[in-house]
Amino acid sequence: MKSLAIVGSQWGDEGKGKITDLLGQKCDLVVRYQGGNNAGHTIIVEGKKIVLHLIPSGILHPHCLSLIGHGVVFDPEAFLTELEEVCTNHLKVTPQNLMISESASVITHYNKLLDIQRESKGQVKIGTTGKGIGPTYEDKAGRRVIKVKDLFDLELLKSKLRYNIAEKAILFNYLYQIPFPAIEQEAKRLFELGQKIKPFVGDTFSTIDKAVHSGKKILFEGAQGVLLDVDYGTYPFVTSSNTSAGGIYTGAGLPGTHLSEVLGITKAYTTRVGEGPFPTELNNPLGEKIRTIGKEFGATTGRPRRCGWLDLPLLRYAVKASNITSLALTKCDILIEVDELKICTSYEYQGKTIDCAYPGIDLHKVIPIYKDLPNFKDDFKKDCLSRELENYIKVIELALKIPIGIVAFGPERHQIIFRKDYF
Repeated sequence: MKSLAIVGSQWGDEGKGKITDLLGQKCDLVVRYQGGNNAGHTIIVEGKKIVLHLIPSGILHPHCLSLIGHGVVFDPEAFLTELEEVCTNHLKVTPQNLMISESASVITHYNKLLDIQRESKGQVKIGTTGKGIGPTYEDKAGRRVIKVKDLFDLELLKSKLRYNIAEKAILFNYLYQIPFPAIEQEAKRLFELGQKIKPFVGDTFSTIDKAVHSGKKILFEGAQGVLLDVDYGTYPFVTSSNTSAGGIYTGAGLPGTHLSEVLGITKAYTTRVGEGPFPTELNNPLGEKIRTIGKEFGATTGRPRRCGWLDLPLLRYAVKASNITSLALTKCDILIEVDELKICTSYEYQGKTIDCAYPGIDLHKVIPIYKDLPNFKDDFKKDCLSRELENYIKVIELALKIPIGIVAFGPERHQIIFRKDYF
């Protein structure tokens, strides 16, 4: 196997960080291809918590080159803060093991201001992080975004900011009635940040191209999950990028070849942060218990996650939408604390029974159909799993027609069982 993509199979927060960390040990490159610092990967190494937002998980391995691809929206100030935090954990970060695409789109103060105002004063609450992700992707689609390479020319930066701010200034002045930085002030700030990140900036596309043709092992690290994909997700309660494996080809590149495997990460139950439909949500003490035991709070925002039973119609859809070839089932240890176990096998929707979601389905109107399963009480002290947990895994595998290659039961690196050989 030469290339592997790790994608979230639900609404994000599935535990991708630890899986990427472990598989990154065997790789030459780890690549982020979409999203920005609105996502967070939490990794526990020898009891120490490391939270990464922009920097790929490959940075934990000295031999590995970590790339931030051109499909990422990049906040240079947030990057430098994260870089400092990473270095305080005695990790070595240099231009030799970390590269930022010169074509990545830059998040400006204007983008963040607009994001915050829309979320706080808009008619529809999406549940964004307010970090400017959506407005930056809007600028990219509108052909007015600032690119990383623009940060190194002050006069060019001023010119591009004038064009960028033209419409936003009207919104800030008349709709939201808030102050905003002058062009000269924002240009100076971004230029100075650009000088600090300049040693890390390069041509990530050609770097991946050379790695492909020299037989290097490449791991693509997704952020969020398929159900938050701007095209495949529960629109409009989605992120602003393609979180599915398709985003790799547009946000990083895989020249002359295709993915060897797509590993989908899913919790043994389902969680969601922010607004939007959630068919299997448990609005009761059991849902609260799962949240508490599972420490279900966002790595980036600290927001409490909504919790519910595993949803096979949504998971089946995610598998199809992202061509997922195997799954990692995480946080199995949380379910040993509950005294009942259910799994959603299908929906009643518009007078029919369906077993797979699809783009445009109104998840507010589906009625989940559940199957009761014997709960498991594994202690996970050995690699062998209980009959009840094996049964739970089998139900999922038969429904999705792909194997569960990884079972995880805690945040530490050693709390994982590989049932399939990756790399």
